[in-house]
Amino acid sequence: MDTGRFLAEVEQEIARLQHIADALRGLRGKSAASGGNSKRPMSAASRRKISLAQKERWAKQRARPKRTISAAGRRRIAAAQRKRWAKTKAQSKKAA
Repeated sequence: MDTGRFLAEVEQEIARLQHIADALRGLRGKSAASGGNSKRPMSAASRRKISLAQKERWAKQRARPKRTISAAGRRRIAAAQRKRWAKTKAQSKKAA
């Protein structure tokens, strides 16, 4: 067999396989972009804008005053809980 002809056939096969590989890469690229795992770069300005917006949201949450319960409120809650437990214990004594 002529080496020149053999080499031409191999190169032709490589070109065909390369074409198929490119087509498959194109399909994979489309599905990855729709899946949210795209490799699109984000500019530094965009990253900074997103970062500042997120920091603003965090600052808003930290700015809210913490709610505290008064001593009287805690006593009412504790009394109600004791009453619930007493009721549960009474029912368990009846059943036993």
